[in-house]
Amino acid sequence: MKSLLNIGVVGVGHLGSLHAKMYDEIDTANFTGVFDTDSKKCQEVAAKYKVKAFSSVEELLKNVQAVSIATVTTMHHAVAKQALQAGVHVLIEKPITQTLDEADELIEIAKRHGAVIQVGHIERFNPAILSLESYQLKPMFIESHRLAQFNPRGTDVAVVLDLMIHDIDIILSLVNSPVSKIDANGVAVVSDTPDIANARLQFQNGCVANVTASRISRSKMRKMRLFQHNAYIAIDFTQGQADVFRLGNEGEGSIWSTMLLGQIGEGKKKRSIVYEQPEVKKVNALKYELESFINAVVNQTRPVVSGDDGRHALEVAQEIMNKIQVQKFNV
Repeated sequence: MKSLLNIGVVGVGHLGSLHAKMYDEIDTANFTGVFDTDSKKCQEVAAKYKVKAFSSVEELLKNVQAVSIATVTTMHHAVAKQALQAGVHVLIEKPITQTLDEADELIEIAKRHGAVIQVGHIERFNPAILSLESYQLKPMFIESHRLAQFNPRGTDVAVVLDLMIHDIDIILSLVNSPVSKIDANGVAVVSDTPDIANARLQFQNGCVANVTASRISRSKMRKMRLFQHNAYIAIDFTQGQADVFRLGNEGEGSIWSTMLLGQIGEGKKKRSIVYEQPEVKKVNALKYELESFINAVVNQTRPVVSGDDGRHALEVAQEIMNKIQVQKFNV
């Protein structure tokens, strides 16, 4: 019988409490305890899941092999550095750190100590994204909209680092080509940092991505559209499903096809226009993410979203922020 991975959570606010709930349900985890600077909240979460409320990060790290870090972004580097130097594997909520230098230091320490860093870009585990695993995705134009109603809880960072970074990470993983140019603009409406932002990313392979994020919208939206040779893919992260419109050979269909939209008779051979809705895996994205982290630790494999991935997303997000600040300065 395999031994369970001793795991804890640092920071049990809204998101950290969800991590605690999931670890309590995961069979491969021995949920050991939590720490939070808010001792009352820490005690409440610990009592709920019948684990220990540790009095310090140091005490928690002595009793675990891995830890989720769900603190405010400003504390990511300090807590993760402590953990990695103690040989404890870390899952760090996004963004990985405040600065690229901090991210570089964590990645170097992890390599030196043979520890795993996974970054909490949860949309990689969204059922809509998982449903497209059998497709060859090579988008040449991407359009994404991530809109949310105002919530003061997220205003400690700009909307680019709060919301847009989810789509940045997805886009970087799909395009897999260096970014060659970034144009961006944004407006601070109700906070001291941009609350709505738009960025246009150009990649060396010719792909262009138009990315919009807002946290002052009337209704929620989390959608992405991919355009590539012979296919158009619409992804709805909220609904957890994807729609695929593609060209196939005459009469071609699949087990997921719901309709044949028409045929194109021009050219050397007739082509079918096929609509498909890929089968969706019934998974809880956060639980699946944490299970993936545990699997990477136990098997010493590269996590789905590595420290390098998290750094890359942060680098692009910061360049977008720099463009917005330059524009603001020039007004």
